[in-house]
Amino acid sequence: MAAAVVGVSLKAYFGRRAARVWFAQVADVLRAHAAVRSGAVEVFVIPTYLQIDDARGCLRGTRARLGVQDVSAFDTGAYTGEITAAEVAESGIAYAEIGHAERRRLFGESDEITAAKAAAALRHGVTPVLCVGEAERQDAEAAAAATVSQLALDLAGAPAGRVVVAYEPVWAIGAPEPAPVAHIAAVTRALRAALDADPDRHGSQVIYGGSAGPGLLTALGDAVDGLFLGRFAHDPAALAAVLDEAAVLAAASLAPPAGAAARVSS
Repeated sequence: MAAAVVGVSLKAYFGRRAARVWFAQVADVLRAHAAVRSGAVEVFVIPTYLQIDDARGCLRGTRARLGVQDVSAFDTGAYTGEITAAEVAESGIAYAEIGHAERRRLFGESDEITAAKAAAALRHGVTPVLCVGEAERQDAEAAAAATVSQLALDLAGAPAGRVVVAYEPVWAIGAPEPAPVAHIAAVTRALRAALDADPDRHGSQVIYGGSAGPGLLTALGDAVDGLFLGRFAHDPAALAAVLDEAAVLAAASLAPPAGAAARVSS
């Protein structure tokens, strides 16, 4: 793992004034964090479309990258109200959140639509943050099979490129607590194995979202590459705590295997 990943989606919780305050507070956290400054922990922030310029100004110099909360399945043309991947890329945006459970539930977005959006993003060099997760609570083995199948559908026909897969079991989104650690680990390891087996997905990573907050990344260890935060990141101190955990995860991934130094010296 080259870097641990911590992402934040603001959904539609903040208006522009409240978002500016949050961006400024988070910028202070990021500038003070050694692992973020070094690149050991990669941070991305996904504001609303209207907050992008505010975020860019406040976060300048922090190494945080920006994303959008959705992207069109269509390229440029007569598509009123759509935000195309071409324009996202031209605007210097690195990530596009695609296939979130709320988009699927509230707007009827199918795996076919999700796949078209992921393909559009990848065609223009924008990294999809591809959200997958089972709708109903079930055992970990069944959940792993369901999400790996969903991943295949959501990347069907997509060109080669890195994706960040956000495992978000629908039943855990907005819940008081995340899914159990053992359940998360079983699913994320299955998703990572599926990505590793696909030569088109070199460099891809798996993160967990769904009521994720401080303490979870430490419990998960190397079962994930990071976290995708929602409301817990509204408190910059909570975000700072997660970044500390991510720094430990990144350092562990770069450490030589136990006994390696002894073998070299012998």
